[in-house]
Amino acid sequence: MRRIVVFLALATTFAGCSSLADNGMTIFADPSKYQYSTCEDLARQRQTWTTKEQELRQLMIRAEQSAGGAVVNVLAYKGDHVAAREELQLLDRAARAKNCDGDAKNWPSNSAIQ
Repeated sequence: MRRIVVFLALATTFAGCSSLADNGMTIFADPSKYQYSTCEDLARQRQTWTTKEQELRQLMIRAEQSAGGAVVNVLAYKGDHVAAREELQLLDRAARAKNCDGDAKNWPSNSAIQ
C-alpha cells in the first residue's frame, strides 16, 4: 500500500510538469521544428495533431472511469498528450509568426477574439 501511495505522489508531481507547456517551454517538442514550414504544411500538421490530441483526451477520460485509471493515464497517455499539446502550441506560434490566414478561423488564437 505504501508503494502505491509513493507512486501516485510521484506520478502527480510529474503530471504537474505538463503545466510547463503553457508557459512557452516545451519538454517534448522542438521549438524550431516548424520554422521552414509553409502555411499549408502548418494547417495539415495542425489537423493531424488536433486529431491525435482529441483521441488521447478521450482515452484518458475512459481510463479515469476504471479502477486505477489515474495511474494508467500517467503511465500510458499523459506524456503523449502533453507532447500533442506542445506540438499544437508550436504550430499556433509558427502560424502567427508567418501570418497564416488562409485557415485563420480554425486557429485557437483567432477563435478567442471572435
